[in-house]
Amino acid sequence: MSQSINVQTPKNAAVEAETPPAMSPEDVVAQLRNLRQHIGEMTPLTKLQRRGLTHATLPNSVVQASINALGASADLQQVLGHPADDVRQMAEDANRWTAVEDELRGMLKGIAGTNLIRRQRVGLLSVQAYVMSQQLARDPNNASLLPHVQEIKRLRALGRRKKPATSAPQPSPAPVPPPRFES
Repeated sequence: MSQSINVQTPKNAAVEAETPPAMSPEDVVAQLRNLRQHIGEMTPLTKLQRRGLTHATLPNSVVQASINALGASADLQQVLGHPADDVRQMAEDANRWTAVEDELRGMLKGIAGTNLIRRQRVGLLSVQAYVMSQQLARDPNNASLLPHVQEIKRLRALGRRKKPATSAPQPSPAPVPPPRFES
């Protein structure tokens, strides 16, 4: 007969000791706001502005060839008012910030997904609490639940109400051409 003993290995203990405690949502927001102050240039854009700028973005190979042309001509640098090294640095900065975009986008998707799961769990527990409250409220010993059950029932009915249909403007009928009289 074999006995299994659950022993925590030192490796697992070390990993647990290194794991920082989870931050509260308020702490995360404070950290993000602090981080935003240190980023510097940030320009929020409308969808229309973003679409226009996205269409105007050139492939990296074209950008690099243009920078090379800029570097080959002092006259071109003077006309544009930017030395080739400055433009090369701007291109490098833009490329490096895409890593930040990707990381933040991934983090946002992870937080949004986790929060959706949280809301789903709370919703499921709320439904279970309502159903159980209905059953328990039938017992005179649990009469204090009755007002809660009635309020939940009222709120659920409000949520199921159909909103008044807003009449969509009817398209005007196509104009009928005047009759043609032949002579």
